Amino acid sequence: MDRQTWERDVYGPARAKHSERRDSFQTSSGIPLEPVYGDGPFPGEYPYVRGVQPTMYRGRFWTMRQYAGFTSAKASNERYRALLAQGARGLSVAFDLPTQIGYDSDSPEAFGEVGRVGVPINSLHDMEVLFDQIPLDKVTVSMTINSTASILLALLIAVAKRRGIDPSALGGTIQNDILKEYIARGTYRFPVGPSMRLITDTFRYCADHVPRWNPISISGYHIREAGATAAQEVAFTLADGIAYVQAALDAGLDVDRFASRLSFFFNAHNNLFEEVAKFRAARRMWAKIMKERFGAKSERSCWLRFHTQTAGSTLQSRQIDCNVVRTTLQALSAVLGGTQSLHTNGRDEALALPTEASATLALRTQQVIAHESGVADVVDPLGGAPFIEALTDEVEARAQALIDRIDAMGGAVSCIAFMQGEIERSAYQAQKRIESAEDVVVGVNRFEEGDGAQPELLAIDDAAYTSICVQLKEMRSQRDGAAAQHALDALTAACRSTDNLMPPILAAVEAHATVGEICAAMESVFGVYQPG
Repeated sequence: MDRQTWERDVYGPARAKHSERRDSFQTSSGIPLEPVYGDGPFPGEYPYVRGVQPTMYRGRFWTMRQYAGFTSAKASNERYRALLAQGARGLSVAFDLPTQIGYDSDSPEAFGEVGRVGVPINSLHDMEVLFDQIPLDKVTVSMTINSTASILLALLIAVAKRRGIDPSALGGTIQNDILKEYIARGTYRFPVGPSMRLITDTFRYCADHVPRWNPISISGYHIREAGATAAQEVAFTLADGIAYVQAALDAGLDVDRFASRLSFFFNAHNNLFEEVAKFRAARRMWAKIMKERFGAKSERSCWLRFHTQTAGSTLQSRQIDCNVVRTTLQALSAVLGGTQSLHTNGRDEALALPTEASATLALRTQQVIAHESGVADVVDPLGGAPFIEALTDEVEARAQALIDRIDAMGGAVSCIAFMQGEIERSAYQAQKRIESAEDVVVGVNRFEEGDGAQPELLAIDDAAYTSICVQLKEMRSQRDGAAAQHALDALTAACRSTDNLMPPILAAVEAHATVGEICAAMESVFGVYQPG
């Protein structure tokens, strides 16, 4: 396609449809800016290396999310409402470890972890408090949850129904990526087979009942945080994606019925140009995988739509103001690479969960990039540069070589130990370079100085734990216990069958069964995952 045809037939109609910004763009000196520079393929054109949308940020900015959750549903709700008031366009929910693994707050396994790294959610009551006064049909919600993802999605659907909101109006994402939990993160509960079943059941249910929802966010973020290189992050993430698509096809789903709602989650690290190349390479690779490997016919099935979070592992506890600079550069790489949504970390997160002031500053970082830098005024502004194109090709070649090895060994499900080993070796080498000062970390191994006054940190209210447990006990005593048990029994029976598990999970949460009770019911059939 030549430029004139692209601007007339592709960019023009997309601009008319998605115009939320200005009609014309120019530099501060008044120099007019074209929508894109260089030759094709153009943005919105297969294989989408330059962006999945023809207009990208000329039409509308990426969704600015801030990841938050701590102490209790009430405290987290207050933070969400404050972020929305400050201009955030979407919410990203952090859950505490007991919720992620499927234990109630008053369980012995949960002691000492309730509300520490996210919000504790035990029941429908908690979910209603968490989203109090938040318009779920207007604000998209991303939930970082994996082994219990189907339960948390059911809780959100139940809240919407109680408010009179049709589930088809809900927009957002559940992470629901269990393979990377086995590979890099560790918040798993059930064995691989039942976990993959839960994921494909969610795919089918969302296609039928929650069509605007992304039923999975295939995550390279935690793989990178564990020590992977940029090429490994792309390779292992896409290999997991291949496994999920194949599992859905094996379950009888048509590829074009679910693939358009697949989403991805990547890390934005410090090497700005490599990160830009990484995002571009991943987009091109996924388009080819979907079209050539899985025979997808729909254009949207070939889109790699992704959320980005700046790299928590790069944040330092010394000279923490430098973390603002690190985060800014990382966020810039995500924008230059064409992300669909973005979370920026707080300056104090190497020490504690971010304060409201730190979270607001992190959001302001995105807003400055969007409104003041000019980088959003041209689509894929680095595209065509010899350095960027060469880096894109090299990241793709290295990632493809790893995917080929994984395919030869039977696919991602069979290669958990292989990927763990590769990540461990990369992490070790990176740490050696830092300790020898071959790789400079400002304020840590070079340019060291006193850390100055201790910043004000977010304190978790320990008294909240007692209150949460009391409320949970009261909820159990006040609910219809027979109805809750009946719903749990029906879920157990469904686990023994081949039925889709989402309807009985939804029925259980609507009967006020708790997350821990639902997981225990499924565990009685599925068992628990035992690392090899």
